Amino acid sequence: MDNLKLIQQPIEAHLNNFIDLFNGALTHTDQLLSQVLTHIRQRGGKRMRPILILLLAKNYGEVSQTTLHSAIGLELLHTASLVHDDVVDESEERRGQASVNATYNNKVAVLVGDYLLSTALLHVAYTSNETIIQNLAELGRTLARGEILQLSNIQNTVICEDVYYDVIKMKTAALFESCAGIGAMSAGASPEEVEKAKHFGQNLGIIFQIRDDIFDYYESKEIGKPTGNDMAEGKLTLPVIYALNNSHLESMQTLARKVKNGTVNSDEIAVLVEFAKENGGIEYAERRMNDYRQLCMEYIEDSVKEKAIKEALIAYVDYVIQRNH
Repeated sequence: MDNLKLIQQPIEAHLNNFIDLFNGALTHTDQLLSQVLTHIRQRGGKRMRPILILLLAKNYGEVSQTTLHSAIGLELLHTASLVHDDVVDESEERRGQASVNATYNNKVAVLVGDYLLSTALLHVAYTSNETIIQNLAELGRTLARGEILQLSNIQNTVICEDVYYDVIKMKTAALFESCAGIGAMSAGASPEEVEKAKHFGQNLGIIFQIRDDIFDYYESKEIGKPTGNDMAEGKLTLPVIYALNNSHLESMQTLARKVKNGTVNSDEIAVLVEFAKENGGIEYAERRMNDYRQLCMEYIEDSVKEKAIKEALIAYVDYVIQRNH
């Protein structure tokens, strides 16, 4: 059995229910809105975040309508943030397909993102759970703060891992943290159990983002993200940060500053990419992923009792580390 099937097995029926409800939320009779929602629905992905919510709910009790509406709310909030991010980043692709702003225009993308955000709030309101509503609202604020921190960090001349992790914790890791926490909340977990689940989700999200960043050092049409794309957007990620801080080559520091001030060209990005690879940046990033994997394994060992859920979560962590897109 492959990892994805193993991950989905304990919650397969619930995942099918989620997909039906989620697709319903991305359906409308208005012609233009219907077209854009269909475009978004077609790039559904593997639903890793809703799966995490369902698995954590199953770990602490049962998957309920509260769980499902929470999952829909969170996935819609995440989808809205991606649509808006593509406008901010002027991205033309998302998951290998044309972005909404590239297919239509920025006005349509912003308005559809707003529609998705409002629909997310509607579904989380259906839970009638004040704690879950508060958590999702706080997640929206955190994601926006993460984007602003990332923009302000471009002007920050200091190159360090701490700022890199600060951004991750307010973006990707915040999403996974909320997934795990909301899943546990929806099943009636205690506040202490919810906190442990959230910490697990955060560690998992950090792994996810480090793996995502490593992709940017290799060419792959499958990823829909060319080599050095992050640097082209003014972002320095873990492999090159490590190489810069451990080689102290002034020529590379100069190129890194050009990344941050937006004056770097494609040839210079290629030099930095090779520099990161040649100076152990990829290996270091992989070691950090494995450090966070160990923290995830400790949570699974201590807090997950049912064999099927334990196997699914271990497979989930390993899938995040081993995925190739």
